[in-house]
Amino acid sequence: LKLWHGLHFSTSFGIGAPSPQVFARRAAPHLYLDMATALPFSEELRRTAGARWERVVTHKFTEQLAAGSISPDVMKRYLIQDHRFLDSFVVLLASMIAAAPCLADRIPGCQFLALVTGKENTYFERSFEALGVSLAEREATPDAPVTKAFDKCMRDAAASGQLGQMLAVLCVAEWSYQSWGERVLPVAVKEPFWCREWVELHSGEYFGSVVGYLRGLLDTAGLSMSTEEKALAQARFLEAVEHENDFFDMAFDGA
Repeated sequence: LKLWHGLHFSTSFGIGAPSPQVFARRAAPHLYLDMATALPFSEELRRTAGARWERVVTHKFTEQLAAGSISPDVMKRYLIQDHRFLDSFVVLLASMIAAAPCLADRIPGCQFLALVTGKENTYFERSFEALGVSLAEREATPDAPVTKAFDKCMRDAAASGQLGQMLAVLCVAEWSYQSWGERVLPVAVKEPFWCREWVELHSGEYFGSVVGYLRGLLDTAGLSMSTEEKALAQARFLEAVEHENDFFDMAFDGA
């Protein structure tokens, strides 16, 4: 779902944009004094996922990808299905941008959206060619059950109209990949390129700025969410984590 480079945000999430701390003060100044002791909402959600989150970050797919030992058939299955998410991901990201509180919050998301719809396809097309995946094969391959489920999760979050639900799914998609990408980058082999580049696309300063931007928005939104809204965001977060686990599994077993 994920892969982008070439553009760098400032540490304030865009030109002239306030920091996450300033976001928080503006959103709920009466709560800001409690932030020193309270967990950020995104971290609270990650800890709630617990072992399920760790399974994504340490999945054998990530280990074999870094080692360059992953089966071409496994990678083909993974990439064919992952490429199917582009439309639903764009719908989700665009919906989040529209629901964001102000222009300063929207600009980094717009920049990210431009990258998602540009650079991403270059990696996929080059990888499909190198792996011998024809357009006919891609079109003839049905959506896996987990692909359908994750696609629905993204579209349902977008349709909810709730910023917390949208950001919860986006954070899982990007933050979990950054977590394993940074973990395996030091030992990732140079070849084949379709292994190394997938690691590089999910690590480094730029991708980290994307994750920081999404988490910052979610943490700020969490300050003013009702108990019900927080519960719905948590449910979306945990659902997305399960889909990430199942998606890696699917690449190996095809189910």
